[in-house]
Amino acid sequence: MSLQHLDVLVIGAGAAGLMCALNAGYRGRSVAVVDMGKKPGRKIIISGGGRCNFTNQNANPDNYLCQNPHFVKSALSRYTQYDFIDMVERHGVEYHHKTLGQLFCDNSAHDIVEMLMTECGWAGVQVKMQSEVVKVAKVDDGFIVTTSGKDYHCQSLVVASGGLTMPKLGATPIGYKLAEQFGLTVLPTCAALVPFTLHDQDKQRFDGLSGISVDSVVSSESGVVFRENILFTHRGLSGPAILQISSFWKAGEWVSINLLPDEKVYDKLQSLRQEAPQRALKTALSHMLPKRFIERLYQAGELPEKNLNQLSNSDCQSLHDYFHDWKIKPNGTEGYRTAEVTLGGVDTDELSSKTMESKKVSGLYFIGEVTDVTGWLGGYNFQWSWSSGWAAGQVV
Repeated sequence: MSLQHLDVLVIGAGAAGLMCALNAGYRGRSVAVVDMGKKPGRKIIISGGGRCNFTNQNANPDNYLCQNPHFVKSALSRYTQYDFIDMVERHGVEYHHKTLGQLFCDNSAHDIVEMLMTECGWAGVQVKMQSEVVKVAKVDDGFIVTTSGKDYHCQSLVVASGGLTMPKLGATPIGYKLAEQFGLTVLPTCAALVPFTLHDQDKQRFDGLSGISVDSVVSSESGVVFRENILFTHRGLSGPAILQISSFWKAGEWVSINLLPDEKVYDKLQSLRQEAPQRALKTALSHMLPKRFIERLYQAGELPEKNLNQLSNSDCQSLHDYFHDWKIKPNGTEGYRTAEVTLGGVDTDELSSKTMESKKVSGLYFIGEVTDVTGWLGGYNFQWSWSSGWAAGQVV
Protein backbone atom coordinates (compact mmCIF):
# COMPACT_ATOMS: atom_id res chain seq x y z
CA MET A 1 0.00 0.00 0.00
CA SER A 2 1.35 3.46 -0.90
CA LEU A 3 2.55 5.79 1.86
CA GLN A 4 1.38 9.39 1.63
CA HIS A 5 3.64 11.93 3.30
CA LEU A 6 1.91 14.81 5.10
CA ASP A 7 2.71 17.51 7.60
CA VAL A 8 -0.53 16.95 9.50
CA LEU A 9 -3.06 14.12 9.75
CA VAL A 10 -6.30 14.77 11.64
CA ILE A 11 -8.41 11.85 12.86
CA GLY A 12 -12.05 12.94 12.87
CA ALA A 13 -14.02 15.14 10.45
CA GLY A 14 -16.14 16.78 13.12
CA ALA A 15 -16.19 20.32 14.46
CA ALA A 16 -12.77 20.30 16.14
CA GLY A 17 -11.00 18.26 13.44
CA LEU A 18 -12.17 20.40 10.52
CA MET A 19 -11.38 23.61 12.43
CA CYS A 20 -7.84 22.43 13.14
CA ALA A 21 -7.30 21.21 9.59
CA LEU A 22 -8.36 24.43 7.85
CA ASN A 23 -6.20 26.55 10.15
CA ALA A 24 -3.17 24.34 9.59
CA GLY A 25 -3.84 24.36 5.84
CA TYR A 26 -3.87 28.16 5.73
CA ARG A 27 -0.41 28.09 7.31
CA GLY A 28 0.84 26.22 4.26
CA ARG A 29 0.92 22.82 5.89
CA SER A 30 -0.07 19.72 3.90
CA VAL A 31 -3.12 18.36 5.74
CA ALA A 32 -5.48 15.40 5.45
CA VAL A 33 -8.50 14.52 7.58
CA VAL A 34 -9.62 10.89 7.87
CA ASP A 35 -12.98 9.75 9.21
CA MET A 36 -14.74 6.40 9.14
CA GLY A 37 -18.18 7.92 8.45
CA LYS A 38 -19.84 8.59 5.11
CA LYS A 39 -20.19 12.35 5.61
CA PRO A 40 -18.28 15.01 7.53
CA GLY A 41 -19.79 16.85 10.47
CA ARG A 42 -22.42 14.26 11.33
CA LYS A 43 -22.90 15.55 14.88
CA ILE A 44 -23.07 19.14 13.65
CA ILE A 45 -25.87 18.22 11.24
CA ILE A 46 -28.18 16.74 13.88
CA SER A 47 -27.40 19.28 16.60
CA GLY A 48 -29.86 21.90 17.75
CA GLY A 49 -32.78 20.12 16.17
CA GLY A 50 -31.02 20.32 12.79
CA ARG A 51 -30.18 24.01 13.15
CA CYS A 52 -26.89 23.73 15.07
CA ASN A 53 -26.49 25.82 18.21
CA PHE A 54 -23.00 26.69 16.99
CA THR A 55 -21.80 28.89 19.87
CA ASN A 56 -22.92 30.97 22.82
CA GLN A 57 -22.41 34.69 23.28
CA ASN A 58 -21.68 34.12 26.97
CA ALA A 59 -19.01 31.43 26.55
CA ASN A 60 -16.28 31.71 29.18
CA PRO A 61 -14.23 29.25 31.27
CA ASP A 62 -16.92 29.09 33.98
CA ASN A 63 -19.20 27.21 31.56
CA TYR A 64 -16.96 24.13 31.41
CA LEU A 65 -16.35 21.05 33.55
CA CYS A 66 -12.73 19.91 33.63
CA GLN A 67 -10.60 18.41 36.39
CA ASN A 68 -8.22 21.31 35.73
CA PRO A 69 -10.62 24.28 35.43
CA HIS A 70 -7.81 26.60 34.28
CA PHE A 71 -7.00 24.46 31.22
CA VAL A 72 -9.70 25.94 28.97
CA LYS A 73 -8.76 29.58 29.56
CA SER A 74 -5.99 29.93 26.99
CA ALA A 75 -7.78 28.50 23.96
CA LEU A 76 -11.12 30.17 24.75
CA SER A 77 -9.48 33.57 25.15
CA ARG A 78 -7.45 33.34 21.94
CA TYR A 79 -10.26 32.10 19.70
CA THR A 80 -13.54 33.43 21.04
CA GLN A 81 -17.20 33.03 20.12
CA TYR A 82 -16.94 36.35 18.28
CA ASP A 83 -14.14 34.99 16.08
CA PHE A 84 -16.37 32.11 15.03
CA ILE A 85 -19.34 34.42 14.50
CA ASP A 86 -17.11 36.46 12.15
CA MET A 87 -16.51 33.34 10.05
CA VAL A 88 -20.23 32.54 9.99
CA GLU A 89 -21.02 36.09 8.83
CA ARG A 90 -18.29 36.06 6.17
CA HIS A 91 -19.96 33.02 4.63
CA GLY A 92 -23.37 34.64 4.71
CA VAL A 93 -24.83 32.02 7.06
CA GLU A 94 -27.97 33.53 8.52
CA TYR A 95 -28.48 32.94 12.23
CA HIS A 96 -30.62 34.02 15.14
CA HIS A 97 -30.32 34.47 18.89
CA LYS A 98 -32.25 32.42 21.40
CA THR A 99 -32.46 32.71 25.16
CA LEU A 100 -29.34 32.55 27.31
CA GLY A 101 -26.96 33.63 24.53
CA GLN A 102 -27.52 30.68 22.19
CA LEU A 103 -26.94 31.19 18.44
CA PHE A 104 -28.64 28.96 15.86
CA CYS A 105 -28.63 28.76 12.06
CA ASP A 106 -31.79 30.19 10.49
CA ASN A 107 -31.87 27.52 7.80
CA SER A 108 -29.93 24.34 8.50
CA ALA A 109 -26.95 22.94 10.37
CA HIS A 110 -25.70 21.90 6.92
CA ASP A 111 -24.73 25.57 6.48
CA ILE A 112 -22.03 25.19 9.15
CA VAL A 113 -20.67 21.96 7.65
CA GLU A 114 -20.61 23.54 4.17
CA MET A 115 -18.78 26.55 5.58
CA LEU A 116 -16.11 24.38 7.21
CA MET A 117 -15.72 22.19 4.11
CA THR A 118 -15.44 25.28 1.90
CA GLU A 119 -12.71 26.64 4.16
CA CYS A 120 -10.93 23.29 4.08
CA GLY A 121 -11.09 23.36 0.29
CA TRP A 122 -9.66 26.86 0.16
CA ALA A 123 -6.88 25.79 2.56
CA GLY A 124 -5.99 22.76 0.42
CA VAL A 125 -7.07 20.19 3.02
CA GLN A 126 -7.90 16.65 1.84
CA VAL A 127 -10.91 15.10 3.60
CA LYS A 128 -11.06 11.32 3.29
CA MET A 129 -14.34 9.77 4.44
CA GLN A 130 -15.03 6.06 5.03
CA SER A 131 -11.42 5.76 6.09
CA GLU A 132 -10.99 3.84 9.33
CA VAL A 133 -7.80 4.11 11.37
CA VAL A 134 -6.41 0.62 11.88
CA LYS A 135 -3.03 1.27 13.50
CA VAL A 136 -0.82 4.15 14.63
CA ALA A 137 2.91 3.83 15.19
CA LYS A 138 5.45 6.42 16.39
CA VAL A 139 8.56 6.82 14.28
CA ASP A 140 11.57 9.13 14.65
CA ASP A 141 10.14 11.85 12.41
CA GLY A 142 6.45 11.56 13.27
CA PHE A 143 3.83 8.85 12.91
CA ILE A 144 2.82 6.09 10.53
CA VAL A 145 -0.98 5.80 10.41
CA THR A 146 -2.53 2.78 8.73
CA THR A 147 -6.12 3.27 7.55
CA SER A 148 -8.55 1.12 5.62
CA GLY A 149 -7.77 3.24 2.55
CA LYS A 150 -4.07 4.03 2.62
CA ASP A 151 -1.09 4.57 4.89
CA TYR A 152 0.08 8.01 5.95
CA HIS A 153 3.31 9.38 7.28
CA CYS A 154 2.81 12.65 9.19
CA GLN A 155 4.85 14.94 11.39
CA SER A 156 1.85 15.94 13.52
CA LEU A 157 -1.07 13.69 14.44
CA VAL A 158 -4.25 15.34 15.74
CA VAL A 159 -6.86 13.19 17.48
CA ALA A 160 -10.29 14.81 17.09
CA SER A 161 -12.35 11.63 17.22
CA GLY A 162 -14.95 12.85 19.72
CA GLY A 163 -16.43 10.95 22.64
CA LEU A 164 -18.79 7.99 23.00
CA THR A 165 -22.08 9.83 22.52
CA MET A 166 -24.56 8.83 19.83
CA PRO A 167 -22.99 5.52 18.72
CA LYS A 168 -25.44 5.40 15.80
CA LEU A 169 -23.42 8.26 14.31
CA GLY A 170 -20.28 6.12 14.50
CA ALA A 171 -18.85 7.17 17.86
CA THR A 172 -15.96 4.92 18.91
CA PRO A 173 -13.38 4.92 21.74
CA ILE A 174 -10.44 5.21 19.31
CA GLY A 175 -9.31 8.55 20.73
CA TYR A 176 -9.08 7.14 24.24
CA LYS A 177 -7.31 4.02 22.99
CA LEU A 178 -4.70 6.13 21.17
CA ALA A 179 -4.15 8.22 24.29
CA GLU A 180 -3.60 5.09 26.36
CA GLN A 181 -1.36 3.58 23.66
CA PHE A 182 0.97 6.55 24.06
CA GLY A 183 0.89 6.56 27.86
CA LEU A 184 -1.59 9.35 28.49
CA THR A 185 -4.11 9.13 31.31
CA VAL A 186 -7.76 8.84 30.30
CA LEU A 187 -10.18 9.89 33.03
CA PRO A 188 -13.35 7.82 33.51
CA THR A 189 -16.08 8.70 31.02
CA CYS A 190 -19.86 8.86 31.28
CA ALA A 191 -22.81 10.33 29.41
CA ALA A 192 -23.50 14.02 30.06
CA LEU A 193 -26.20 16.47 29.00
CA VAL A 194 -28.49 13.47 29.05
CA PRO A 195 -32.10 12.74 30.17
CA PHE A 196 -32.76 10.95 33.45
CA THR A 197 -34.57 7.65 33.74
CA LEU A 198 -36.76 7.01 36.81
CA HIS A 199 -37.32 4.11 39.17
CA ASP A 200 -40.35 1.95 38.34
CA GLN A 201 -42.54 3.41 41.07
CA ASP A 202 -41.87 6.97 39.83
CA LYS A 203 -42.40 5.90 36.22
CA GLN A 204 -45.83 4.59 37.19
CA ARG A 205 -46.49 7.69 39.30
CA PHE A 206 -45.91 9.99 36.33
CA ASP A 207 -47.29 7.76 33.60
CA GLY A 208 -49.27 9.84 31.13
CA LEU A 209 -47.38 13.09 31.76
CA SER A 210 -45.09 12.76 28.72
CA GLY A 211 -44.80 16.10 26.94
CA ILE A 212 -45.57 18.29 29.96
CA SER A 213 -43.00 21.04 30.44
CA VAL A 214 -42.48 23.21 33.54
CA ASP A 215 -40.21 26.23 34.02
CA SER A 216 -38.10 25.22 37.03
CA VAL A 217 -34.94 25.77 39.01
CA VAL A 218 -33.08 22.46 39.30
CA SER A 219 -30.32 21.85 41.86
CA SER A 220 -27.84 19.03 42.34
CA GLU A 221 -26.71 17.74 45.73
CA SER A 222 -23.40 19.50 45.09
CA GLY A 223 -25.23 22.85 44.95
CA VAL A 224 -25.12 23.52 41.20
CA VAL A 225 -28.26 25.32 40.01
CA PHE A 226 -29.86 25.80 36.58
CA ARG A 227 -33.10 27.51 35.61
CA GLU A 228 -34.82 26.32 32.45
CA ASN A 229 -37.67 23.96 31.57
CA ILE A 230 -37.97 20.38 32.74
CA LEU A 231 -39.84 17.94 30.48
CA PHE A 232 -41.62 14.73 31.43
CA THR A 233 -40.89 11.87 29.00
CA HIS A 234 -42.04 8.26 28.63
CA ARG A 235 -38.88 7.11 30.41
CA GLY A 236 -38.27 9.89 32.90
CA LEU A 237 -37.23 13.54 32.91
CA SER A 238 -35.57 15.64 30.25
CA GLY A 239 -35.61 19.29 29.16
CA PRO A 240 -32.77 21.82 29.25
CA ALA A 241 -32.57 22.13 33.06
CA ILE A 242 -32.38 18.34 33.48
CA LEU A 243 -29.73 17.98 30.75
CA GLN A 244 -27.65 20.68 32.43
CA ILE A 245 -27.85 19.15 35.91
CA SER A 246 -27.09 15.64 34.57
CA SER A 247 -23.45 16.65 34.07
CA PHE A 248 -23.17 17.23 37.83
CA TRP A 249 -25.32 14.34 39.07
CA LYS A 250 -23.88 11.14 40.51
CA ALA A 251 -25.72 7.82 40.85
CA GLY A 252 -27.79 7.60 44.02
CA GLU A 253 -28.11 11.35 44.48
CA TRP A 254 -31.32 13.33 44.74
CA VAL A 255 -32.22 16.20 42.46
CA SER A 256 -34.14 19.13 43.93
CA ILE A 257 -36.61 20.99 41.68
CA ASN A 258 -38.23 24.34 42.47
CA LEU A 259 -41.41 23.97 40.43
CA LEU A 260 -42.61 27.54 41.04
CA PRO A 261 -39.53 29.78 41.00
CA ASP A 262 -41.54 32.98 40.42
CA GLU A 263 -44.07 32.32 43.20
CA LYS A 264 -43.91 32.17 46.96
CA VAL A 265 -46.35 29.35 47.48
CA TYR A 266 -46.97 30.16 51.15
CA ASP A 267 -47.89 33.79 50.36
CA LYS A 268 -49.95 32.76 47.33
CA LEU A 269 -52.03 30.29 49.34
CA GLN A 270 -52.56 32.79 52.17
CA SER A 271 -53.78 35.32 49.63
CA LEU A 272 -56.10 32.79 47.94
CA ARG A 273 -57.54 31.78 51.33
CA GLN A 274 -58.81 35.34 51.66
CA GLU A 275 -60.00 35.71 48.05
CA ALA A 276 -61.69 32.33 47.48
CA PRO A 277 -61.85 30.37 50.73
CA GLN A 278 -64.25 27.71 49.36
CA ARG A 279 -62.03 26.86 46.37
CA ALA A 280 -60.53 23.40 46.36
CA LEU A 281 -56.77 23.34 46.86
CA LYS A 282 -56.52 21.07 43.81
CA THR A 283 -58.23 23.75 41.66
CA ALA A 284 -55.94 26.48 42.98
CA LEU A 285 -52.81 24.44 42.33
CA SER A 286 -54.02 23.55 38.81
CA HIS A 287 -53.88 27.26 37.98
CA MET A 288 -50.24 27.36 39.11
CA LEU A 289 -48.94 24.14 37.51
CA PRO A 290 -50.14 21.82 34.70
CA LYS A 291 -53.46 20.21 35.68
CA ARG A 292 -52.39 16.67 34.73
CA PHE A 293 -49.31 16.96 36.93
CA ILE A 294 -51.34 18.13 39.94
CA GLU A 295 -53.85 15.30 39.40
CA ARG A 296 -51.00 12.77 39.42
CA LEU A 297 -49.69 14.15 42.72
CA TYR A 298 -53.16 13.79 44.21
CA GLN A 299 -53.49 10.25 42.92
CA ALA A 300 -50.17 9.46 44.59
CA GLY A 301 -51.54 10.82 47.89
CA GLU A 302 -48.92 13.56 48.12
CA LEU A 303 -51.32 16.51 48.48
CA PRO A 304 -54.22 17.06 50.94
CA GLU A 305 -57.83 16.86 49.75
CA LYS A 306 -58.86 20.18 51.28
CA ASN A 307 -60.47 23.48 50.41
CA LEU A 308 -58.36 26.58 50.88
CA ASN A 309 -60.18 27.62 54.05
CA GLN A 310 -59.32 24.24 55.60
CA LEU A 311 -55.59 24.83 55.25
CA SER A 312 -53.65 25.68 58.39
CA ASN A 313 -50.54 27.86 58.33
CA SER A 314 -48.59 24.67 58.79
CA ASP A 315 -50.28 23.15 55.72
CA CYS A 316 -49.36 26.23 53.68
CA GLN A 317 -45.75 25.99 54.82
CA SER A 318 -45.61 22.27 53.99
CA LEU A 319 -46.97 22.93 50.48
CA HIS A 320 -44.49 25.79 50.08
CA ASP A 321 -41.59 23.50 51.00
CA TYR A 322 -42.92 20.71 48.79
CA PHE A 323 -43.23 22.72 45.57
CA HIS A 324 -40.07 24.78 46.06
CA ASP A 325 -38.01 21.71 46.94
CA TRP A 326 -39.62 18.85 45.02
CA LYS A 327 -37.16 15.98 45.25
CA ILE A 328 -36.67 13.11 42.88
CA LYS A 329 -34.00 10.40 42.82
CA PRO A 330 -33.24 9.33 39.22
CA ASN A 331 -32.65 5.67 38.49
CA GLY A 332 -29.92 6.60 36.01
CA THR A 333 -29.56 8.27 32.64
CA GLU A 334 -30.44 7.28 29.10
CA GLY A 335 -26.72 6.84 28.46
CA TYR A 336 -24.60 7.55 25.41
CA ARG A 337 -27.47 6.77 23.03
CA THR A 338 -29.14 10.14 23.62
CA ALA A 339 -26.43 12.11 25.46
CA GLU A 340 -25.14 15.28 23.86
CA VAL A 341 -21.56 14.90 25.12
CA THR A 342 -19.15 12.64 26.99
CA LEU A 343 -17.91 13.68 30.42
CA GLY A 344 -14.28 12.81 31.14
CA GLY A 345 -11.67 11.78 28.58
CA VAL A 346 -8.01 12.55 27.97
CA ASP A 347 -6.57 14.12 31.13
CA THR A 348 -5.82 17.77 30.36
CA ASP A 349 -2.85 17.69 32.77
CA GLU A 350 -1.19 15.62 30.02
CA LEU A 351 -1.70 18.38 27.40
CA SER A 352 -0.42 21.89 26.75
CA SER A 353 -3.29 24.33 27.31
CA LYS A 354 -1.84 26.60 24.62
CA THR A 355 -1.31 24.06 21.81
CA MET A 356 -3.21 20.88 22.88
CA GLU A 357 0.00 18.89 22.32
CA SER A 358 0.79 15.91 24.50
CA LYS A 359 3.48 16.69 27.04
CA LYS A 360 4.80 13.13 26.71
CA VAL A 361 4.73 12.58 22.94
CA SER A 362 5.97 15.30 20.62
CA GLY A 363 3.69 15.91 17.65
CA LEU A 364 0.59 14.25 19.17
CA TYR A 365 -2.44 16.47 19.81
CA PHE A 366 -5.91 15.95 21.32
CA ILE A 367 -8.76 18.41 20.69
CA GLY A 368 -12.51 18.72 21.12
CA GLU A 369 -14.72 16.26 22.97
CA VAL A 370 -12.05 13.56 23.34
CA THR A 371 -10.44 15.74 26.02
CA ASP A 372 -11.71 16.03 29.59
CA VAL A 373 -13.57 19.26 28.80
CA THR A 374 -17.37 19.31 28.89
CA GLY A 375 -19.38 22.46 28.27
CA TRP A 376 -22.83 23.37 29.44
CA LEU A 377 -25.80 22.92 27.14
CA GLY A 378 -26.23 25.84 24.74
CA GLY A 379 -23.40 25.95 22.20
CA TYR A 380 -20.53 25.79 24.67
CA ASN A 381 -19.25 22.40 23.48
CA PHE A 382 -19.07 23.61 19.90
CA GLN A 383 -17.14 26.66 21.07
CA TRP A 384 -14.62 24.36 22.78
CA SER A 385 -14.25 22.48 19.48
CA TRP A 386 -13.64 25.71 17.56
CA SER A 387 -11.22 27.09 20.16
CA SER A 388 -9.20 23.92 20.77
CA GLY A 389 -9.14 23.15 17.03
CA TRP A 390 -7.90 26.66 16.27
CA ALA A 391 -5.22 26.43 19.01
CA ALA A 392 -3.78 23.19 17.61
CA GLY A 393 -4.13 24.49 14.03
CA GLN A 394 -1.74 27.34 14.78
CA VAL A 395 1.16 25.02 15.63
CA VAL A 396 0.81 21.60 14.00
